[in-house]
Amino acid sequence: MTTTIAYDELVALLRQVFLRHGCSETVAASLAENMAGAERDGAHSHGIFRIKGNLASLDTGWVDGKAVPVLEDVAPGMLRADGRNGFSLPVLELAREPLMAKARANGIAVLSVRKAHHFSAVWPDIEPFARQGFLALAMINSMASVVPHGGHRKVYGTNPFGFAAPREGTDPLVFDQASSAMANGDVQIARREGRQLPPGTGVDRHGNPTTDPAAILDGGALLPFGGHKGSSIAMMMEIMGAALAGGDYSFEIDWSAHPGAATPHGGQTYILIDPQRGAVNSFADRLEVLIAEIHDAGQSRLPGDRRYATRRKSLANGIAVDEAALEEIRALAAG
Repeated sequence: MTTTIAYDELVALLRQVFLRHGCSETVAASLAENMAGAERDGAHSHGIFRIKGNLASLDTGWVDGKAVPVLEDVAPGMLRADGRNGFSLPVLELAREPLMAKARANGIAVLSVRKAHHFSAVWPDIEPFARQGFLALAMINSMASVVPHGGHRKVYGTNPFGFAAPREGTDPLVFDQASSAMANGDVQIARREGRQLPPGTGVDRHGNPTTDPAAILDGGALLPFGGHKGSSIAMMMEIMGAALAGGDYSFEIDWSAHPGAATPHGGQTYILIDPQRGAVNSFADRLEVLIAEIHDAGQSRLPGDRRYATRRKSLANGIAVDEAALEEIRALAAG
């Protein structure tokens, strides 16, 4: 059974839940807006489905819900941040204006983040930058769950990559995608719903191919998408996300002393580019030429279109959520 709830009401409930589990006011507000936004946009694998794991991360001390990040200005075009074992969202909020100022001044700017638990999907991190006129890239590594191509044990995380580009007079072009055959959250949802996965998604604990999500999650591993190609991208995310930022590699993350914790404590790198500095003509016009050709070739929907359509529908009619899940959140908010 499903029901509907207004975005602002869901934000308020989630904010109260995070406050009750040890977050500061600012952190609770950031997490609540992000999680409600994912649910609003139909990104269910990063919405309220993740509440249990996020709360376990807080309750077991794996993440500090009151952490205050530190931002370092290390070069004309580079910022470096220490999340102090908190969530990544407060880091991005702290760095947003200084990072955009550097990109405007230099044409490009880089933010590297260490000791911060990446929260939710990647597209909410970079969509705001595109709405301010920037090209934005995000490179994230996470907990080990992916076997490298030709390997026999987990080394990489699902290691998502995100990209956003501004468009004139409409929503930006935004996508993020895992370098694994499937996002870990989607595997968890498939297990919960009793669904099998497509062939080529993962292996069991013995390295045998499997379509059983439980076998992948319980000692098994995901496969990279596209064989060696996805494996190379996952490796790049380890280098750009962890090595550059001074964070943990996916295989170094050990949460065995924090049962139930589910937030990846890796590294993150964000790059902003001012397209007006790179283009010799109108970037906006040239982008629309490409998009028109894509549509003319038969691709009717661009990355992000479904999400924006769901957002508009949710804001007009309320967010459709599972009734039992909403009651659980109400109970958590009430203490």
